[in-house]
Amino acid sequence: MNYQQAVERLKPVVTRTPLAYSRNLSRRYGCEVYLKREDMQVVRSYKLRGAFNLMSSLPTEQLQKGVVCASAGNHAQGFAFSCKKLRVKGTVFMPVITPQQKVQQTKLFGEDSVDIKLTGDTFDDCAITAKEFTLQNGLTFIPPFDDYRIIEGQATVGVEILEDQSEIDFLFMPLGGGGLSAGVGSYFKTFSPKTRIIGLEPQGAPSMTAALAAGHPVTIENIERFVDGAAVKRIGEITFSICKEVLDEMHLVPEGKVCTTILQLYNEEAIVVEPAGALSIAALDHYAGKIRGKKVVCIISGGNNDIDRMQEIKERSLQYEGLKHYFLIRFAQRPGALKEFVNHVLGPNDDITRFEYIQKHDKETGPALVGVELKSREDYDTLLQNLEKYRFNFTELNKDDNLFGYLV
Repeated sequence: MNYQQAVERLKPVVTRTPLAYSRNLSRRYGCEVYLKREDMQVVRSYKLRGAFNLMSSLPTEQLQKGVVCASAGNHAQGFAFSCKKLRVKGTVFMPVITPQQKVQQTKLFGEDSVDIKLTGDTFDDCAITAKEFTLQNGLTFIPPFDDYRIIEGQATVGVEILEDQSEIDFLFMPLGGGGLSAGVGSYFKTFSPKTRIIGLEPQGAPSMTAALAAGHPVTIENIERFVDGAAVKRIGEITFSICKEVLDEMHLVPEGKVCTTILQLYNEEAIVVEPAGALSIAALDHYAGKIRGKKVVCIISGGNNDIDRMQEIKERSLQYEGLKHYFLIRFAQRPGALKEFVNHVLGPNDDITRFEYIQKHDKETGPALVGVELKSREDYDTLLQNLEKYRFNFTELNKDDNLFGYLV
């Protein structure tokens, strides 16, 4: 890969994002932590680098015929910005379920240079339609990660990091399709071979982890899509071939831990990150013993977080931290049962955040769905003891995925 050529192509287009020292994280983990702030990129993610590097390297005649991409997020925005910059017509295929905020952002960056087509209920359906459209119209498809020039563009993140800091002990970076990890990882292995490179996937979408275990890319049919920027069903063929050689380790991060990290970054660092952008920092607790006294770089891959998701993010964080619990409680049909629950079962710092009776099909009132928020994880044992002591008939919904998904 020609890294320097990619750097030159991208100079007039991308923002050289800061490698910022984090005083809070450095103090917490007893090491030097630097954040590569790709959330401050012109399209608020690193994806512009790969898209522009590929598109600007195409022959003029091919480019002018038009380009196509399929994406529900950051790749679409980088693609749209590149279309406007290169004065080329682009078509963006997005799933019907794409949040309006992401559709509007793509329009904002592409303006009159892009048409947006909403089709299919999933990204995979949308991608099939996009590729069919590309073939039927003799256009060029711009993939989100599985192309050498895309990977080469993403590698420029690594070029900038090593220009700003040397002697880096650990590099943490998010991994979805593998373009960023393949690019930055291969650059580091060439120019900073002693750096230990850690790839991070959401626990519910372990496509690279599964591929490494199998020895080849595999398709995971059911994935958790919450960390949307890093949730792919199948890793790329090219990215897998590179990542298996350059990654020293893979680690899976629970989605709840990602949510806690998003809130911490907002409250402590005044940084707004999307779920995928939080993966690298969310992993630091797991590596706390290994990174003490070391120099660490975490890539914040993007900051395209829809504010409408914040309530869900807070809810997932509280559940992960053991501070939010849901119960089905069958209150005895006698006066004072509810008052007894409030006065004797709940602790002084416990708070009811949801209470609703479940209506049965025959209009009888069934059990109550009760949400309780605690001040401390340790208060949960006391809450359970009180439920038993006062003989309440209850079911813990947090321990039953099917019931939880249905009722909560």
